[in-house]
Amino acid sequence: MIYDTIAAIATPFGTAGIAIIRISGSESIRLANQVFKGRNLLKMKSHTVTYGHITDKLGNVIDEVMVTVMKAPKTFTAEDTVEISCHGGILVTQKVLERVLETGIKLAEPGEFSKRAYVNGRIDLTQAEAIMDLIHAKNENAMKLALSGLRGDIKKGIENIRGELLNIIAQIEVNIDYPEYDDATTMGNELIKPEVIEIRQKLIRLLDDSNKGKIMREGVKTAIVGKPNVGKSSLLNALLNEERAIVTDIEGTTRDTIEAYINIGNITLNLIDTAGIRETIDVVEKIGVDRSKKAIDEAELIILVLDQSRKISKEDIELLDATKDKKRIIVGNKNDLSKAIDLDIHMLSLSTLTKEGLMDLEKEIVKVLGMEDIQEKDFNVISNMRHIGKIKGTIQSLDDVLNAIMIDMPIDMTEIDLKKAWQTLGEITGDYHPEDLISELFSKFCLGK
Repeated sequence: MIYDTIAAIATPFGTAGIAIIRISGSESIRLANQVFKGRNLLKMKSHTVTYGHITDKLGNVIDEVMVTVMKAPKTFTAEDTVEISCHGGILVTQKVLERVLETGIKLAEPGEFSKRAYVNGRIDLTQAEAIMDLIHAKNENAMKLALSGLRGDIKKGIENIRGELLNIIAQIEVNIDYPEYDDATTMGNELIKPEVIEIRQKLIRLLDDSNKGKIMREGVKTAIVGKPNVGKSSLLNALLNEERAIVTDIEGTTRDTIEAYINIGNITLNLIDTAGIRETIDVVEKIGVDRSKKAIDEAELIILVLDQSRKISKEDIELLDATKDKKRIIVGNKNDLSKAIDLDIHMLSLSTLTKEGLMDLEKEIVKVLGMEDIQEKDFNVISNMRHIGKIKGTIQSLDDVLNAIMIDMPIDMTEIDLKKAWQTLGEITGDYHPEDLISELFSKFCLGK
């Protein structure tokens, strides 16, 4: 497949020690040679680096550079590739790129290098998505999860299941083409059904494990809730070890939600400090209370803060009831004061003033999320929401197969749903795909990748 030769800045925009302009395509070495003053790039061995200068049309030096030549197919895109390492100033980097584009090389679209790597068979869709996951990883677990995808671990698991489905489809085709070898009803009831059930169970296990992967990859939306003046903002500040939220003795100081990210046990928490929930006639505070209630609904983890130096109140009881069906941790703040609260459920005692009990809270968060014993095998899980959606679609198709078998539908009708399941799984790796899926996926990549 022949493409235009493309180029883009592959390093972040801004001032740095160096910047890299990446060029890929069949004409990359020849066209780069036109703007380079130094060794003849056409005569360089693959995967070697040389020193020289990028010059303008008149031969004036734009910048001194190091140029790396990499010849197909042993490159990221599986195409001839040239990388120009220039000084990392904003202006000089742009000038080098402009000079490269003057040769007729086209500016790459977002994700176009990765898209070419996929189309040229260098990587599959799961590996392409893992590249972006690696770039955006917020903690060590997320990084390991991305590296697992980049190695092709997800691809191998999906291909194995697709192979099992294809084997069933092939047996049905033989049954249809040569009916004298097998009875259609026997084929459905005695062979297809148990195999489909087994495959379905494997996919269910993948979904069950995906929650842990999703937590590692995306983090956990965590709402800190409670009535006014129990120490929610103080807890946020204590966890972050910085004065992020304003803290006063005046009730209702926090009028809106405040968000911050923190890593605890290699889990990223998106902490949301909410306004104290109570009945109020203050218009602004009421808006904050409404947003707090919305945060409770959307949160994946609730940290409910109570003031243990006071007796349980009506607002406390209402919050305990409102969060009872959520994954939550109940925190009793102000343990440096005399205890007055009487609660018959587990409450973690701490003080945001002295910071006593904060380590216990961090351990409890990891425990409640089921992430206290992460092993190497836990990184080989589905975590991407697109992948999860496709697995759910595959399970639905297999359910349709089992329903068809139950009502003795013709074997060729059952095969339709089996093929649909096979195709849906193929959309995860890109072995079967609508063209608009590919365009949509790579459009989300950063420029130069």
